[in-house]
Amino acid sequence: MKQYKPVIGLEIHVELKTKTGMFCQCRVNQFDALPNTQVCPVCLGMPGALPVPNRQAIEWTIKIGHALNCKINKHTKFDRKHYSYPDLPKGYQISQYDEPIAVKGHLDFEANYGTNKNEKKSFRIHRVHLEEDTGKLTHQGDDTLIDFNRSGTPLVEMVTEADFESSDDVKMFLEELHTIIRALDVSDADMERGTMRMEPNISVREILNTKPETLNKPQITNFKLPNYKVEVKNINSFNFVKRAIEFEIKRHIELLEKGETPIQETRGWDSQHNRTYSQRTKEEAHDYRYFPEPDIPPFEFSDEYIESIKKTLPELPRAKMYRYIEVFKLRPMDAFNLSRDKELSAYFEEAMSKVKNQSSKIKVQSEKIGQEVANFIMNKKISIDLSVGEFADEAIELMNPVETDTNLLDTTITKLITANPKVVADYRGGKQNSIMFFVGQVMREMKGKADAKTVIEELKKELA
Repeated sequence: MKQYKPVIGLEIHVELKTKTGMFCQCRVNQFDALPNTQVCPVCLGMPGALPVPNRQAIEWTIKIGHALNCKINKHTKFDRKHYSYPDLPKGYQISQYDEPIAVKGHLDFEANYGTNKNEKKSFRIHRVHLEEDTGKLTHQGDDTLIDFNRSGTPLVEMVTEADFESSDDVKMFLEELHTIIRALDVSDADMERGTMRMEPNISVREILNTKPETLNKPQITNFKLPNYKVEVKNINSFNFVKRAIEFEIKRHIELLEKGETPIQETRGWDSQHNRTYSQRTKEEAHDYRYFPEPDIPPFEFSDEYIESIKKTLPELPRAKMYRYIEVFKLRPMDAFNLSRDKELSAYFEEAMSKVKNQSSKIKVQSEKIGQEVANFIMNKKISIDLSVGEFADEAIELMNPVETDTNLLDTTITKLITANPKVVADYRGGKQNSIMFFVGQVMREMKGKADAKTVIEELKKELA
């Protein structure tokens, strides 16, 4: 059997969470409003209606470009992309073709971080451009319903180079990108709602050099791309992207082994049957009949303007992870996990600030405080639903074990459990954080003469 390698590129669409549309003043409210109520002559393409670009959407796209290490084009413009679909009322989409906002970037990340398989990865970003989203189709039997509320929502498209050779790398790349987009606070990137949608472009090439030592080495450098590609549209799950790629690779190899070339086409993903299915023949760029948008003049960005947007970038997750390791002395895996979640990392840092302010009360060595606090949060020994002040107090108590009167502790726990049946029911019903009510009550009853860790352990035994 011949040896093959996948050739995979990605197109990722992210809806920006601006208050108004890309080219109109309609409220961006596709989920809560009644169908077809958040529309106007501009986003519906009525004759004589003129588009006005959303400044915040442009600046957020530049921001994304910076975060992905792209070159920001000082000269950029919008174009009309013509194709007739029922979800495009105008018959064309305002997008960007040959002069996008950002080009030639890269995304670096750690794969399998904190494990013995840890490896640094880097994949190239071809372009980042801005366009308007289309309407939403809902299929009911033989009927198709159209809701144009989504039409005109600012939509950023990120296109990678065809650098990927495995579904695992694709999944890890997308997870890192998702974390970055959420950290920038420009989109909810909610895949269940479709505000982040992913489209892998997949083909397979034969490996001409089949020496054993070369088979598993990346060959991203200058090789001839296959003469076809298959795009799988609008996938809203990292796992589904992985499965779709694996299905397509297997399908392509089976066709190539028969001497057939896979058809260049657009396919959909059937998650119930774990397979792709044909939708339409894949278009080429010339099929869209691009030309410059006549109603929107080109843009010229100054160096100062581009730099001013770059200065608004927050600390990105990868940099935050390294800071947690260096400053707070966290284990790499814990630093990685905490830096993935914006709310969780903010909670950790505020808690660390409050705990550090009371460091004189803490018996744990100062270089171990960060790891201890991270442990409490990551292991959910302390509820992150508590206010940070309460969390800091409980964390300090947990780091300062005291001798516990076990007889008094047993009596106190029994009394409180008997007096609070609803809290007991909540805990046993799955609300694990309700145990913290008992922790606080026990510590008050015992006037602090108890080790909080011991209190939690004994409560868990009694509430089991």
